[in-house]
Amino acid sequence: MVRAQGSNPAANSKYREPRAPLDVEGYPLAPADLELQQVHVYVRHGERTPVSVRMAEAPGNIPEHWLLCKEARRFRAAVAGSELPDQPSKLDVIRTTERSDGVAVRGECLLGELTDIGRASTYTYGRSLRKIYVEKLGFLPDVLGQSQDVYFRSTNMPRTVESLQQIIHGLYPMSKCESGVIHEVLIRNGREENLVGNTLACRRLETLLVNFAHAAASAYNPTLEPLDRKVSKYIGGNPIRLDGKPRASGVLDTVRAAMAHGIKIPPEFEERAVTSTIEKAVVNEWFSDKTEEVRRLGMGRLLADLSRKMQLKTQEGHNTSAERTPKILIHSTHDTALAGLANTLDVFDDRWPAFTASFTFELFRRNAQLGAETSSPRDALNVDPQVQHPQNSGILQTVLGSSPFRRKLAGEFFVRARYQNRNLMLPFCADEGKHLPGSPELCTLQAFAERVHELTPTDWDAECSVGS
Repeated sequence: MVRAQGSNPAANSKYREPRAPLDVEGYPLAPADLELQQVHVYVRHGERTPVSVRMAEAPGNIPEHWLLCKEARRFRAAVAGSELPDQPSKLDVIRTTERSDGVAVRGECLLGELTDIGRASTYTYGRSLRKIYVEKLGFLPDVLGQSQDVYFRSTNMPRTVESLQQIIHGLYPMSKCESGVIHEVLIRNGREENLVGNTLACRRLETLLVNFAHAAASAYNPTLEPLDRKVSKYIGGNPIRLDGKPRASGVLDTVRAAMAHGIKIPPEFEERAVTSTIEKAVVNEWFSDKTEEVRRLGMGRLLADLSRKMQLKTQEGHNTSAERTPKILIHSTHDTALAGLANTLDVFDDRWPAFTASFTFELFRRNAQLGAETSSPRDALNVDPQVQHPQNSGILQTVLGSSPFRRKLAGEFFVRARYQNRNLMLPFCADEGKHLPGSPELCTLQAFAERVHELTPTDWDAECSVGS
């Protein structure tokens, strides 16, 4: 077969909404001399409806109303009025969506709501976590007791909270919990949230991101202009632009949400040359070429929390006064958090994260011969106490003074980062001595903590002040 001159098969191929279910069979085991100590999971919520109605009118014909929320509509609410102390009354409730014309339709989703497909995929994600960390590795217990082995946290959004509930049900359903165990889901107030770049509480970050968005529009709108002849008829005759009406990011959101649910979309958006061009422009608007300041204000506090909890885990068994930390910490968050983490760590693949995509950090310990003398407890921990966040500076000072570290070598610690089923080679761990020899994906905890320290604001409130 002779290919037509000038043809481009990639340009003519189909665009497909990416999927990233957790790969159990493909999970790579660490070297045999490493022992898993702690796992941090950041997972995007499951499939949802678009956050706004777009392209509903002909010829787009993407549904305005999505009848994909039939599950979890009936629930039992706690209400006041019980005659028994500490035991609120129960009220059976069915939640139903009412349209603006007063018509109520059971099973209809709200805008931006987790759908039945999203509930199923996040449950499957939790089941996959169980298969890896309970059944395959034996890292977590088969039956969850009253111990603090697990930590569950979500942003204060219904779709992330419900996604986390499904993940918990897959990982530890009540049949796999001892009597009396109640799963606790932690949620922070909006101004204290660090699972996303918090523009609500950080005006400086908001200003920087707005400026980047303007710059991206100037740079990438010309690349979108050739698409007008194909897609403008679906968005009210308007041009497709990063700062258009609707915004290109909103068009991409609707297209990918529809694809994820098997909803027919205009054929032009199935062309890779069209939708990949839109995705590239949107990704650059949101994430590319951000400064160190944006990384510090956006993801610095999240990474600082992660690093602190890893360092606390290294103390267990050697410092009896050390705070006990969970074995697995699961955070239900958003696409912007995953892409923000990847961009901050210089491993972003320039693709918008899929539903239930996840970023995982695993802490390993390489056991050394017990009884060996070590000249420095810092070497035993493999963490430099100078890289601690100022508010946590006392953590390692306590450890350095504890006698077990002066008598026995605790072992070396390594961090493995994984994103969408792939091990990541963190650039700041590439140099010799900053990763496990022969395993560049296993960053030393010291090198990891040093980079996190550089990304951690010393005074977040001050740095977030407008004009700081």
